[in-house]
Amino acid sequence: MVFCCGGAGTDILNQSSKLQDGSSDSIKPDTKRQNDIVHWHNRGVAARPLHLSRGVEKPSGRVTYTVVLEGLCRFSVLELSTRGIYHTAKISSLEMTKIEMEQLEQDPDYIMLSRQFKATATELISVLELKQKTGGRTKVLLDNIPVHKLADIFVASFEISFEEQLSMLDSVGPKLRLSKATELVDRHLQSIRVAEKITQKVEGQLSKSQKEFLLRQQMRAIKEELGDNEDDEDDLVALERKMQSAGMPPNVWKHSHRELRRLKKMQPQQPGYNSSRVYLDLLADLPWQKASEEIELDLRAAQKRLDSDHYGLVKVKQRIIEYLAVRKLKPDARGPVLCFVGPPGVGKTSLASSIAAALGRKFIRISLGGVKDEADIRGHRRTYVGSMPGRLIDGLKRVAVCNPVMLLDEVDKTGSDVRGDPASALLEVLDPEQNKTFNDHYLNVPFDLSKVIFVATANRMQPIPPPLLDRMEVIELPGYTPEEKLQIAMQHLIPRVLDQHGLSSEFIQIPEAMVKLVIQRYTREAGVRNLERNLAALARAAAVRIVEQEQVVPLTKGMQGLSTPLLENRLADGTEVEMDVMPMSVNSRVISNTFRIASPLVVDETMLEKVLGPPRFDDSEAAERVASPGVSVGLVWTAFGGEVQFVEATAMVGKGELHLTGQLGDVIKESAQIALTWVRARTTDLKVDAAKGFNLLEGRDVHIHFPAGAVPKDGPSAGVTLVTSLVSLFTQKSVRSDTAMTGEMTLRGLVLPVGGVKDKILAAHRYGIKRVILPERNLKDLAEVPASVLANLEILLAKRMEDVLEHAFDGGCPWRQHSKL
Repeated sequence: MVFCCGGAGTDILNQSSKLQDGSSDSIKPDTKRQNDIVHWHNRGVAARPLHLSRGVEKPSGRVTYTVVLEGLCRFSVLELSTRGIYHTAKISSLEMTKIEMEQLEQDPDYIMLSRQFKATATELISVLELKQKTGGRTKVLLDNIPVHKLADIFVASFEISFEEQLSMLDSVGPKLRLSKATELVDRHLQSIRVAEKITQKVEGQLSKSQKEFLLRQQMRAIKEELGDNEDDEDDLVALERKMQSAGMPPNVWKHSHRELRRLKKMQPQQPGYNSSRVYLDLLADLPWQKASEEIELDLRAAQKRLDSDHYGLVKVKQRIIEYLAVRKLKPDARGPVLCFVGPPGVGKTSLASSIAAALGRKFIRISLGGVKDEADIRGHRRTYVGSMPGRLIDGLKRVAVCNPVMLLDEVDKTGSDVRGDPASALLEVLDPEQNKTFNDHYLNVPFDLSKVIFVATANRMQPIPPPLLDRMEVIELPGYTPEEKLQIAMQHLIPRVLDQHGLSSEFIQIPEAMVKLVIQRYTREAGVRNLERNLAALARAAAVRIVEQEQVVPLTKGMQGLSTPLLENRLADGTEVEMDVMPMSVNSRVISNTFRIASPLVVDETMLEKVLGPPRFDDSEAAERVASPGVSVGLVWTAFGGEVQFVEATAMVGKGELHLTGQLGDVIKESAQIALTWVRARTTDLKVDAAKGFNLLEGRDVHIHFPAGAVPKDGPSAGVTLVTSLVSLFTQKSVRSDTAMTGEMTLRGLVLPVGGVKDKILAAHRYGIKRVILPERNLKDLAEVPASVLANLEILLAKRMEDVLEHAFDGGCPWRQHSKL
């Protein structure tokens, strides 16, 4: 039987030693198929049938037969004819004779192609053998079958295109056939290698995951055997129960439940698993509805608690009591946002803690000093690596209640840069209308902050943005008077310092007189921190003396229970007996009780100078510095409270110029220029042009200096001080040393009001100043000054610059004339 290989639409038989053909139908072809035009190829394969088998009959009635064919040789079609529905052809065999094959085997090109094909085929078989554990029979074919037939066998087993099959069939010459077969075998080998590389990568990743899973299962089994696995339920099930008991709002629960379902579908080894787990833990830990139970509000008990914690601060305590009274009448009333403004060491932070104690709420402190990133308030978005919630949400998680007293410390020291402005982020936090739905970037769900009582602290109001300042109720704490410091030291500081150093009143006593000396000579501050440091230095010195004296203890008391002859003889002779003190506890109070001294150590003036050194401040400083003309005493306000500022002026030969030193700002430089202009315009009225027989600025310069040059200075309140210093210089009259002044002046001589009056008067009182000149329009500010301070000061009010000069010089200003505006 002869089969011809056709063109398009005709199947090619696989050339092999034994080939199968899926074959013919029992149904005769119809008329349309008989009329189809068949395009025959000019080459084909001669084959003979070996076996015919009948297949399964299909539901349509068709029966499929399978024919097994054996290929014989290639042939070329010489003539094609038709017999009925069959086609016949006259062919010519294309196989080489034995002599031609022997000659071909001697051809060097054929030998080289044969070796190359065998090497590539052997490599392919080795790869297939490793992959499929087969290939033994194929290696036998390589050794027993001619190479040009092997090429047909190998190519027949590949999945190649129809055109490549025809091209291989047309390759009659063995050389061409080996060349094409080598190319196809090599291509198949490379595709297998690429597939193996991809498979190895995938299997490597899968094996790593399977290894981790196996190790985790083994670890869980080991824990169960050891009894360490106390919780039998799954970790995610426990997390879900924790979330259900957190009391989340419906919208938050819906969001968190969706996130939990997503987490359950993830493997623990996936990159986003840990971040999602931490996020859900945070949602479950937040106090959505858990609040601390407030104690029954008792105003008297709260007042007593505030008085025991703080001395003075009447205005602040009254405001806290007012809030508590409102809370008692209306428990769901919104809390105010209090902002305590004052110098360091006046008790701003401890006041916030006392508010929490009076309300029975938990207390959390958040320091905002130096914060420049908005994310510290609002949190980082979860898309960033290492993201975390803001400080507010983190603080609420730590206290585990939704209604604590939250202290925003140092709110005036926040900065801003490319990462945002934290002060602007606080606008939402401190606004009662907005903080109900505070949106932290990390949470990405609203959180209710309306139940939190916010308390802020600041040293100055100027750096706080006006919109933020508008949301807070500012309460100023200007500082303490010396009398208040004395009471604070006796009631609070000394007991605390002694307890911190393991001492008691049995070991050291600090009289009130010595505390007054420490306040007057060693501390001049608005707060009490330096005072506490000096008291701690005295306690440390006392501790050293007590331990040194305790090395040898005279046994004269408390020995009635011991009666031995040796001991009685020693005590009768007054002999000192050495003892080793062995405390039985590490408690400082118990240890201190093991020491006994004959009498407590009393601090005196000699001990003060030995421990604290020579006095740092002297009440006669102002008198010594103002003794010469050209020097006046001013009062200024700083972030650390009020301070006394000396102004010095001198004249020298020059060109009539004004020189200013002392690290001054633009405003204070303009005040100096205004002062000099006012004095020059009043030379005739003040009769300073005839003094000493020379004109005011002719041939000389004026130099004005503000001491403490390392400290920046600015502001308009030094205007009257500058004029007084210049008038003193030009008239050669000294200003009264017990008088200090403050006030802004205009070019026409009016004295304008200034701020920080209470701090400035307290500073004058600390420095021993007896008389203070203030603008008349600041009279209302004296109501905030303690009565004990006003009783020791003479307050002089001035409306015009002439009034200031009248009070600043001894005997008044004799040259004063009422100039008209």
